[in-house]
Order: sequence, then C-alpha cells, then structure tokens
Amino acid sequence: MRYSFDLHLHTAFSRDAIDDPLVMVEAAKKRGLSGIAITDHDTCEGVEYLRRQGLLRDDGQAVDGFLIIPGVEVSTKEGHLLCLGTTLPMMKGRRAHEVIAAIEQRGGLAVAPHPFDRFRAGIREHVLKDLHLAAIETFNAAISLNLFNKHAATFAAHRGLASTASSDAHQAETVGISSTSYQLSTLSLDALLAAIPQGGTLREHQLSPEQLMKKNLRNWFRLFYH
Repeated sequence: MRYSFDLHLHTAFSRDAIDDPLVMVEAAKKRGLSGIAITDHDTCEGVEYLRRQGLLRDDGQAVDGFLIIPGVEVSTKEGHLLCLGTTLPMMKGRRAHEVIAAIEQRGGLAVAPHPFDRFRAGIREHVLKDLHLAAIETFNAAISLNLFNKHAATFAAHRGLASTASSDAHQAETVGISSTSYQLSTLSLDALLAAIPQGGTLREHQLSPEQLMKKNLRNWFRLFYH
C-alpha cells in the first residue's frame, strides 16, 4: 500500500515555529498524510512530548493509522542536517560526519535539507559529496528560489541518492503542502526507513508568498532574539 509523509517540519519546540505538536499532527491527518517526521531545530522535546501523549510508540508501529517519525534538524558546523528515525543528544555545532555517525549508530537516516539554498544554512556541495547520506531533500516547499531545488535534484541524481519532498512547515497551515509517498508492506518506522533510501514519489508544491513571508519573519525573530 502507498503511504504519504511529510519528512521535515517544525513544532513550537522550534523557536521559529508556533504550533503545538498535537496541532501539527491534526493538520497532517486533515491533509491526508500517513505520518510526519518531527524535526525541530536542535531539540527532540517535541518528539518526547508526543511519546508521552501516547502518539509515538517505542516499537515503531503506527498509532490509530498514523505514524510519527522521531527526528531532529541538527545545526552542524557545516549546515543543517536532518536526522530521521531516531533522537539525538544535543549535537549543535558538531561536524556533519560526526552527527551522521551518531544517527547511523542509533539506527536512523541522515538527509540533507535545502542544501543549495544560498540564503539558508544547508550543507554545501563540497561537504555533501563526502557524506554518507540516505537521501537529499530535492524539493523544499520553503525554498528561496526554485533554482536551488533544481540544483539539489541534479546533485542527487549524480550521486545516485534518493530524493525527498517536504514542507519545512513552521505552522499548521503548511503541513504536508509537499510530501513523499512510499509503497510499504506495513505502516511502521522500520518499513519507512528501509524505503527512504530506495526513493519515493514526490508531491511538489511551494509555499505561497504570504506563507513564505510568515516563515521568514519568524526566522529573523529567531536570529535576533534568541
């Protein structure tokens, strides 16, 4: 059966996002998604919050037909890196290859988000080419310019890496605006983590100018006031 996921979004536990994790989950369900990855900036508090609410099981099985993927967006020394499938201790400022080693040791996957966006902190090509990645986020709905997504897609194809499309949502209204679907035998974390490196079907839709402006204003707030 085919299931759709948003593999990159932020909850109120990220300082530049506003909505509670429960609100993000409900928005994803209304969008028709099968699951979401909680990838807050340098914290796994949102993941643990949902675990305490009984919405994320330790055995990686879905709860009421919906799968929450533990994760985090790490601000490595070279730029942002998504950890999917597990949680991490604080690793902000560590080298990307160290973070990837920690992710893999815990059974997760490393995905490079918005790597070619010159206005955002993605890991650039001269570093990416030497990293052991499971996939490249080749479509980020909040990208600064379409050209940067195209560059990411070209790089992924050249490296033979799988692609993902994600919302990078910082508010509930944009959850699942872009997503990636996979053919899975069962809706579980293990099945999804096995499928991501093989590639899925991308749903590519960008944020509207108004939605993008809201996100950028929060990024500026985060930069100057935290």
